[in-house]
Amino acid sequence: MDTEDQKLQRLIGNIFKHDNRLSNKYNSYNIEQIWRETFGHLISNYTTKVKFYKGTLTVYVSSAPLRQEIAMTKDNIMKLTDGLFHKIFDEISVEYPEIENEHMIIDIGAAKLAASPELFDVVVAPNLYGDIISDIVAEISGSVGLAGSANIGEGVAMFEAIHGSAPLIAGKGIANPSGMLLGACHMLNHIGQSEVAVRIENAWLKALEDGIATGDIYNSGVSKKKVNTKEFTEEIIGRLDSKPSNLKPAASCGSLAPRARLGVTPPRAVERKLEGIDVFVFFADVEPSELGRLLEAALKNQPLKLEMITNRGVMVYPKWNPATFCTDHWRCRFTRDDGGAVSPATLWSLLATLSSKDVEIIKTENLYTFDGNKGYSLGQGQ
Repeated sequence: MDTEDQKLQRLIGNIFKHDNRLSNKYNSYNIEQIWRETFGHLISNYTTKVKFYKGTLTVYVSSAPLRQEIAMTKDNIMKLTDGLFHKIFDEISVEYPEIENEHMIIDIGAAKLAASPELFDVVVAPNLYGDIISDIVAEISGSVGLAGSANIGEGVAMFEAIHGSAPLIAGKGIANPSGMLLGACHMLNHIGQSEVAVRIENAWLKALEDGIATGDIYNSGVSKKKVNTKEFTEEIIGRLDSKPSNLKPAASCGSLAPRARLGVTPPRAVERKLEGIDVFVFFADVEPSELGRLLEAALKNQPLKLEMITNRGVMVYPKWNPATFCTDHWRCRFTRDDGGAVSPATLWSLLATLSSKDVEIIKTENLYTFDGNKGYSLGQGQ
């Protein structure tokens, strides 16, 4: 049975991140690629039945056999982005009955990671959340300087410490080199030199077990020797043929299964319909009703009508709660009364009319539906 420290050690064992290029177009085809590769990698390389929580993009995988996989999203709020990943996951997960699936919102997921990290084996999350929780997990193990990472792409891979370059402490000799060292071990595993990686990692574990510590993890009640970056590295080199006695030794992962190209549904044509435009405008010291009347008067002869105005995401026109605090940044939504399609020329005409009335436009966002589904969010209160 693993000790809690050993479970924590396993939790920060490996970190895999999918190539972000796959998500640039942000469509269901690319998301399906991500999910099929994630499932395929786990099925190919890990045999223990796992629990899989719905999620996206960044995969944190322990180096020990898996019993659980948890993914974290914020799709209760980020309905169009995280929600799309959630939707595609639901569609793909039924093809992998070996893996149970549930969903955890990132808020409570991060809290549980901080409180009980030993309960987690694998976490899957969007890249933004992944950057946050990876630092949380590393820090509660002792220091953000302890964890390495692997960024695995389709044709290339990049390995680094989880915290990045840490320029504020560069050249001072106080950095913990563990994250970079373990990132290098991930690289060695990736290129098929697992035995070399095991030798290095066991020397690192032995140094920690012997009480050798950089300043970030030094504890006077436990540590035996406080060292700088160079000295810590030399201590590891001196233990290259040693293994830890109490900490669980690193073991060879053997030859990982090749990353097979998995079948992905070819992208299909989607029916797009332009329904209107959100125009973000600057107006200071104005009531929502006053702004609404001004805009409606300016566009009296335009085919598009003012549907609503929001401020900080809350609808303030035509309905408005006077208790709502408003800034000088307003979103004004223009659509057709009959819900019909709108031509780009109509939008240009509307913007030209607003400009001629000295309305200061900050930015615009076109409103599309895709196969009848809205590709834009409603205002709070609609």
